[in-house]
Amino acid sequence: MTFKKLLIGTLVAGATIPAQAEELFVVEDIRVRGLQRVALGAALTYIPVRVGDEVDEYEIRQSIRSLYSSTNFADIQARREGNTLVFVVRERPTISEIEFDGNSDIEDEQLTASLNDSGVVEGESLDLTSISDIEKGLEDFYHSVGKYNAKVDVNIENLPRNRVRVSIDFEEGDAAEIEQINIVGNTVFSEAEVLARLELKDSLPWYNFIGEKRYQKQQLTGDLETLESFYKDRGYLTFAVESVQVSLTPNREGIYITVNITEGEQFNVRETSVIGDLAGHTEIVERIAQIEEGTLYNAAQITFIEESIARFYGNLGYAYPEINSIPEIDEENNEVDIVFSVNPGQRVYVNRINFSGNQTTKDEVLRREMVQMEGSWLSEQRVENSKVELERLGFFETVESSTERVDGRSDLVDINFDVVEQPSGSFNAGIGYGDYSGLQLNAGISQDNFLGTGNRAAFNVSTNKFQKSVNMSYTDSFFTKDGVSLSGNVFLNEFDAGSARNLARYNKRTYGVGTSVGFPINQNTRFSTGLTYKNEEVSNVDGYEQIRNFYAPYIDPQDPTSGVAFDIFEVSFGLARVTLNRGTFPTSGTSNRVSLDITTPNSDVNFFRTTYDFKYYQPITDDHKWTLLSRMTVGYGNGYGSDDNGNDYLFPFFENFRIGGNQNLRGFEANTVGPRAIYSFANDISGPPDLTGQPVGIPAGPGADTVQVTRLSVGGNAMAVGGLELIFPVPFMSEGFENTIRTSIFLDVGTVWDTEFDYDYYNSLARAQQTEPLNDYSDPGNYRASAGISVQWISPMGPLTFSLGRPIRETPGDRTQTFTFNIGTTF
Repeated sequence: MTFKKLLIGTLVAGATIPAQAEELFVVEDIRVRGLQRVALGAALTYIPVRVGDEVDEYEIRQSIRSLYSSTNFADIQARREGNTLVFVVRERPTISEIEFDGNSDIEDEQLTASLNDSGVVEGESLDLTSISDIEKGLEDFYHSVGKYNAKVDVNIENLPRNRVRVSIDFEEGDAAEIEQINIVGNTVFSEAEVLARLELKDSLPWYNFIGEKRYQKQQLTGDLETLESFYKDRGYLTFAVESVQVSLTPNREGIYITVNITEGEQFNVRETSVIGDLAGHTEIVERIAQIEEGTLYNAAQITFIEESIARFYGNLGYAYPEINSIPEIDEENNEVDIVFSVNPGQRVYVNRINFSGNQTTKDEVLRREMVQMEGSWLSEQRVENSKVELERLGFFETVESSTERVDGRSDLVDINFDVVEQPSGSFNAGIGYGDYSGLQLNAGISQDNFLGTGNRAAFNVSTNKFQKSVNMSYTDSFFTKDGVSLSGNVFLNEFDAGSARNLARYNKRTYGVGTSVGFPINQNTRFSTGLTYKNEEVSNVDGYEQIRNFYAPYIDPQDPTSGVAFDIFEVSFGLARVTLNRGTFPTSGTSNRVSLDITTPNSDVNFFRTTYDFKYYQPITDDHKWTLLSRMTVGYGNGYGSDDNGNDYLFPFFENFRIGGNQNLRGFEANTVGPRAIYSFANDISGPPDLTGQPVGIPAGPGADTVQVTRLSVGGNAMAVGGLELIFPVPFMSEGFENTIRTSIFLDVGTVWDTEFDYDYYNSLARAQQTEPLNDYSDPGNYRASAGISVQWISPMGPLTFSLGRPIRETPGDRTQTFTFNIGTTF
């Protein structure tokens, strides 16, 4: 096409050259007239003639042809004025803007990209001869998706200063539907069995409201490949698609498809062998390529073996191995010998590892996560592990890797990691009012990638009607080059349980400071230990039964409401093994975390608390868009040792486990699941009258009390919560959001119990008139369960979680909550 344009333009322009141009003359000057957008210097670079050259007609024609090749000019004329060579040009018009109208099947962005590939770009010159090609190309696209009545018109509107507006009008019409698909030549499998494997359909069940029978050429190609795989995976090695006929009805709205196939016979594998340069790994490769004699031929199995051999060599530095299977068919016996031809190629080493897309995160943060090293041979597994390590950081929405050969070196490659950063922290600030929390004020910032260093920093201040808190923390993830981390935090918290809903009354004021150190054991496992000092002052404690034994040794009998302060030194140990594929929204792998917090003997109260958290993401589909999450968290705490007076230390009530709410047991209000506060009242019997003649009440003695069970929660020293979650693609959402929005259907199950609760004792006592049912709070089988749907969104300002849950097993007196949410940013 380009050559034809140049030839026509040269012939037309050549006709304008005056006769005197046929004579030789020496060029004393060169001029170009008619330039508007194109610079004179740029035009002269396309003219091979220079001042002082002796030229003839042929050389002038060559100059015209060269100017046309610049694609800047619609018309060129050459003339001689004395000894001056003059080119009179008319520039192609410049595209001022491009407009689309009537397109719905193709997005504007797709059309713009397609036009860019054709050289039609705003701000560039327009080749008017390409208009018909653009129209035809767009119509061909519509035909490929079954819209045979589609029409495309390209209109050019002239504007001042040699500019044009390109308007493309679309009449897409309706897509032609498949009326019938016929399979000819099938005998082994029925037509229904064969058609069930195809994506294209000629009929849909009555309940499928969103399905369609639209014909698509690309889909037909894919279906034919699926059909071939279906037969060859079942032993039909010589299966072939002989022909395909696609017929259009006269009104161009219906399509008939006929596929002619030859099934052939089933073949069994007789022998496998390996040929080629195996680079000293003959035994391993032959073991990989082994197929038991008499096994039915399976093309998918052959492909898997090819890929396994390629991965084996890829992990040894042979980046571009060539693995081919050669079937040697014995049609007489319906047997086949498979010969695997192996050419590992040249071992390749890594020259440089490059990073792109990290606008905030420093290169060193990414580089220290690399498992693949520069200078060592290229390993596909190490590159993949490096990619996983980057994803686990939680700083990036996507991580992609690619290899690129180094120019002039066949044994060197560069590895390029392209990342898309996502918000790795949240800012929260707000003011509000609620019947549960009253006036709410909060402000804070947390950043998991502080200033791009990979370190975590957080500062939060919050207050509402029952809690005030200030917390500052910082974690240096790579305190040493070996990956040892160092963390520190300072905190102050005031909590009024009596002002909060669902909790028994007490006040607690806590301040303290802590530090911890983490040690990497291997790529997936980490051990940590730390020390924290806390001063906890507890006061205004409601005298319910479950805390009396703990609280009694510490209070002042003369002033029981004055409160008690505890100095607590706490040592913590943690072990974490994480094989998740990503830090945010993982889709495969496991997370196992064990922690133990224990107070030192010099603390005012001695106790321990241990938890185990488990998560397992099992992909259901190969693309990981459907994933099943199994999760479980268990915890237990108790006191140890005894004080100077011989009193056994008990587990502090303010350390109790509580569940419910958005984080672990959706469908129930926060803190409501588990043991309830029990109050006892001594019963009196009438004694002798006093000096005034009034009878005096005498306590009836042990076992004669009356108890009242309330709806107030007190928590317990043991806890188990878990569930199943089916993660599925966000409906009607483009793939660009799949790493920032997650939807799931969940089943939550949880229970909290008190291992020290004496149910038999309290059950034997009389009950007050206004009381809740008494349950055995020492029984872990008294669980709750809920189900619902959840949506999580990593928004530009922080994480948001919304859940709709309904209890499916509850206990009388439980407080349920259908809708729960957690928003990291309020404004």
